[in-house]
Amino acid sequence: MPVSEAIRKKLTAVPHKPGVYLHKDRFGTVIYVGKALDLRKRVSQYFQSSRRMGWDLKFNALVEAICDFDIHVVHSEPEALLLESKLIKEFKPRFNISLRDDKRYLMLKVNLNDPIPNLIFTRLKKDDGARYFGPFVNSLALRNTVALARKQFNLRGCRVFTPGEADYKHCLYAHLKNCTAPCVGNVTREQYLEQVNAACNFLEGQAREMQPQLEAEMKKAAAAQDFEKAAELRDLLRDLQDTWKKTEKFARVPYTLPLAIHPEKDLVELAKILGLPTPPLRIEGFDISNISGTFVVASCVSFKNGRPDRANYRRFKIKGVVGQDDFASMAEVIRRRYSRLKRESKGDEGTEPSTFPELIMVDGGRGQLNMACAELKKLGLEKIPVIGLAKEFEEIYLPEKSLPLRLGLDHPAVKLLQRLRDECHRVANSYNAQLRLKKISESVLDDFPGIGERRKAALLKKFGSVQRLKMATLEQLAEVSGFGGKAAAELKAFLEARKEIRANP
Repeated sequence: MPVSEAIRKKLTAVPHKPGVYLHKDRFGTVIYVGKALDLRKRVSQYFQSSRRMGWDLKFNALVEAICDFDIHVVHSEPEALLLESKLIKEFKPRFNISLRDDKRYLMLKVNLNDPIPNLIFTRLKKDDGARYFGPFVNSLALRNTVALARKQFNLRGCRVFTPGEADYKHCLYAHLKNCTAPCVGNVTREQYLEQVNAACNFLEGQAREMQPQLEAEMKKAAAAQDFEKAAELRDLLRDLQDTWKKTEKFARVPYTLPLAIHPEKDLVELAKILGLPTPPLRIEGFDISNISGTFVVASCVSFKNGRPDRANYRRFKIKGVVGQDDFASMAEVIRRRYSRLKRESKGDEGTEPSTFPELIMVDGGRGQLNMACAELKKLGLEKIPVIGLAKEFEEIYLPEKSLPLRLGLDHPAVKLLQRLRDECHRVANSYNAQLRLKKISESVLDDFPGIGERRKAALLKKFGSVQRLKMATLEQLAEVSGFGGKAAAELKAFLEARKEIRANP
């Protein structure tokens, strides 16, 4: 497979560092997530034709589908493992098999509300008031660290939820004096909770304070030629270091969109290239969708902090434009959207005052941009920055510049605008498809003899859709204006006949 110039150029900028890579198809959808100790080496292997003979069919299909990739550099292999697992679960790439199940990394749970709290291993975090530590990549190191904590703070290691005297008789932890045995009242619950809280502080990171002490004991044992003890202390020290190796916490990203892992950085870049004083925290994008001038609709998509703000999505049926005129349609939707926001900002409709976006993006070039600017000027909102994004070369059009900006497909600001534009596309197209399907369904009634627009509208108003109409009883049909007993019976028979035709084509 020939490597495109854009990918070849992008590969030269990939660092020799650990991280995670995301392969995307031509629609920008993430199709594979992987990790690597050396990102440059690993990602380059996908585009080396000399290796192709050794690939299986699945791998060949993956490579054929790759049109772009993103990377995220991390500090260590454990971070890469955690981030890879997280992104696979969120994006659900179709070429990933492992890690797509419910496998999760180990965590540690302590519930101080339990009768006798215990250190419990778990893989699922719940909203139950307990304290959670982790997740941890190295489960063996974590188990050894917990064993050290139990011994250090005399905590129980039994699995019984509420141990009693019968359990105490067979308890190895108590007989070895590793546990203060609160189950038989050797210490009060309050005293035991102090031990548990001390262990929690240890688990929160104070374990690092033990490392110098363990190193000193290890050297002392080695000097005394007690090599077995020195090896045990060395392994314990390594487990502590592996358990508490610093890892970055990664924010959740919606898997329905090919989002960046840190969209805030893209906002900073966008503000820089547009000359905005601050990053635009609220952006609204618009797109027009129609098929040969029919079912003309528009979408308004809102992004907040670089992420989709679905609560503020809006859909519009274009009402005042005849035929296919994207420029006039864009003018109408801008006028309707911001006329309403202007009214709501004054509290005229009894709602909380609405806020205006800090940037508006229209899908299209100079024509769509000029129409949007003209409508905003009529509303007195010309101070809101507006840009256009033309699809062919991802050119950014600005009102005050005659030539568009071409930043390249890999620029963070362009990627952010692409994500916004693609979501505008998706919302507008899905709304258009929804209206077309509804129209096709409603056209079934046109075949019923003698039905007019008024009686058809009355039926749809009563039942909402043809599907519900088909399930209506004869009595319910007779309640509709214009349908007496005979007309209702004829309509019922007509709908039943249509069912038969569909079932036996």
